[in-house]
Amino acid sequence: MSRKVVRTSKFRHVFGQALKADQCYDDIRISQMTWDSNFCSVNPKFVAMIVDASGGGAFIVLPLSKTGRIDMSLPTVCGHTGPVLDIEFCPHNDNIIASGSEDCSVMIWEIPDGGLISPLKDPVVKLDGHSKRVGILSWHPTAHNVLMSAGCDNVVILWNVVHGEAVVRIDSVHTDLIYSACWNRNGSQILTSCKDKKLRVLDPRKGSVICEKDKPHEGSRPVRAVFVSDGKILTTGFSRMSERQVALWDPKNFGEPLTLQELDTSSGVLLPFFDPDTGIVYLCGKGDSSIRYFEVTDEAPYVHYLSMYSSKESQKGMGYMPKRGLEVNKCEIARFYKLHERKCEPIVMTVPRKSDLFQEDLYPDTIGPEPSVEADDWFSGKNGAPILISLKDGFVATTKNKEFKVIKSLMATTSSSLSNRQSDSVTLQALQNEVKELREMVEHDLRLVLCSRVTNYD
Repeated sequence: MSRKVVRTSKFRHVFGQALKADQCYDDIRISQMTWDSNFCSVNPKFVAMIVDASGGGAFIVLPLSKTGRIDMSLPTVCGHTGPVLDIEFCPHNDNIIASGSEDCSVMIWEIPDGGLISPLKDPVVKLDGHSKRVGILSWHPTAHNVLMSAGCDNVVILWNVVHGEAVVRIDSVHTDLIYSACWNRNGSQILTSCKDKKLRVLDPRKGSVICEKDKPHEGSRPVRAVFVSDGKILTTGFSRMSERQVALWDPKNFGEPLTLQELDTSSGVLLPFFDPDTGIVYLCGKGDSSIRYFEVTDEAPYVHYLSMYSSKESQKGMGYMPKRGLEVNKCEIARFYKLHERKCEPIVMTVPRKSDLFQEDLYPDTIGPEPSVEADDWFSGKNGAPILISLKDGFVATTKNKEFKVIKSLMATTSSSLSNRQSDSVTLQALQNEVKELREMVEHDLRLVLCSRVTNYD
């Protein structure tokens, strides 16, 4: 009689747990837009969420510590004239966030430490280049100030944010709506999925197709794709019978998938989040009330089901915390920010361990906030591997807050916002001069009064 052998894995017992009510963000009107993006972005300083707004598009940015009930009058980032569809924090500067909107523009915003104290309407940079709404944004993982945007005009644009210019425009590859676009680990390749039922790996600087796969999933519903370890590609999609599927592909041999598994018959698009340090991929379905997680390995069947976190309420979006923002002393390997209709709920994924010591096997050196190459060098052809940091003592920022500088001579939009700042500084200088004059007048009057009193006394 043969016994079934259980696969050994240190992540077999990973469990998810929602934080208590006082650690959630309540009374937030999450956007009602029917767009398959995350609607949330998070880093070790802030959490940002797209919200409903009248007369344009808006999102809120909260310090992580500002939990509880959120005041309705809280200032928002509200410079777009159409609904905001996607937001993403810069991986190299926690105070910089990009937003894409139905108004066809991409805007870059600088959030002050401590959060907003007044509505933010003027972006640091406005990037115009799309002719239809912009629904996908992704910062380059290693190059400083390089941003990718994809719009409903079937165009992918790579921006040099500092100069405010579109350096690469990929407009002849995709024949239909782009469902997803992401970078590989060092940013030397782009992976896109498209409504024309093709999966493409692109050379970002040349804009050419390296390899492509026709119909990775037979169904007509949207396909999502991400790079995983060793250059492999994980996709989520639908079968012909509308069953949700997850598949793993080797781009060197795109003929057949390494594995293809059917999950269920729900209709929500599965958003994949891959952790390269642990090899775990988390699948979060929009409209689902659960998060499935799998371990990706080199052994067949390659994608191994671990477990599932379930709750009562469905999710409208999901934010994923970078590894440097986790609590390593609690063996936390992932943290999600689940969007409900009226609140944001953090969900912590933990590996149960008895020891209080630092678990080196759970926390190998991970990607840090420092870029390894500048934008101009990257566009010239230079690649840079991610600069890794240790989490042994918890992540501590060793550098001061980076100042986000733009070259105003190359950008009309930026120069106008900068001129506003310059006029503000001129106004401040004038006020300081007036205060100085008033002080001198008061001092002079006091001297006169004192002199007259001394004379009367004599």
